[in-house]
Amino acid sequence: MTEMHVQQTPHTAPAAGPGTVGKASASGGAPAIVARRRLRRSLLHLILAVVAALYLSPLLYMLATSFKTGSDAGSATPRWIPSPATADAYSTVLTATDSPVLRWLLNSVLAATAHTVLVLATATPAAYALARMRFRGRTVIFTAVVATLFVPPMVLLIPNFLIVNEFAWVDSLPAVIVPGAASAFGVFFLRQFFLTLPGELEEAAEIDGCNRWQIFVRVVLPLTKPALATLGLLSFLANWNDFLWPLYVLLSPDSLTLPAGLANFQSANNIHYDLLMAGAVIASVPVLLLYVVAQRWVIEGVSRSGLKG
Repeated sequence: MTEMHVQQTPHTAPAAGPGTVGKASASGGAPAIVARRRLRRSLLHLILAVVAALYLSPLLYMLATSFKTGSDAGSATPRWIPSPATADAYSTVLTATDSPVLRWLLNSVLAATAHTVLVLATATPAAYALARMRFRGRTVIFTAVVATLFVPPMVLLIPNFLIVNEFAWVDSLPAVIVPGAASAFGVFFLRQFFLTLPGELEEAAEIDGCNRWQIFVRVVLPLTKPALATLGLLSFLANWNDFLWPLYVLLSPDSLTLPAGLANFQSANNIHYDLLMAGAVIASVPVLLLYVVAQRWVIEGVSRSGLKG
């Protein structure tokens, strides 16, 4: 019987090719990449937090000062936390007979709301016509509308006052509602938004038998809510903060809007910082609430209109 000897060779691992090395290095570098991304995200959040604190600190200090006493608000050493906290400034501001802040607030709300409605009613069809309708002179008209944006508002004070006086609107809310309702910026802003809408939607509606007005109302306007919300908020804010024009056309104390009324209130209480801050808080709250409600549409409207800041 022949004895068979089997020669055993040592087991060797297969040589690692270039692909294997690449996979190993990729798997080894993945935690480092994730760590770098987390670090960048953390730095970004830190920068945003610092910027937010810089923007919010004046508002927070204004709110804190409105709850201070008169002596604490005028102290040479400013403090963030009121000690003691009191709402006397608000009760004084809201019950002052010579400064009807609540009446000024109501006037501002009515004027800004009516002005916003007029801006949307005039700018929307004009912008749609300049963006979607083909007619002779369209470019010239749009150029002329945009050119009015370069006219300083101060130049229009006397002409607008003469027109308002002819309509017997002096010392009444229509004087601060109607001028500026034909907004050149509104036409430009909405036109940029209309240009982003696909034309196939209008073509399909036209095939279904819709005329131009039906296309505008039933197809285009429902898609324009973000831009309308943005323009509405900007128009409301512009009319709300308007200071110089109401001083020219509103004469009696009961007819004043809030910015003009608070200017008179400041001149009468220039050393009572608690009262001034309480009035400023009252003027800021409606606009802040409006923006909180409409911020989703505002962000979408600005991003789609191409007017990124």
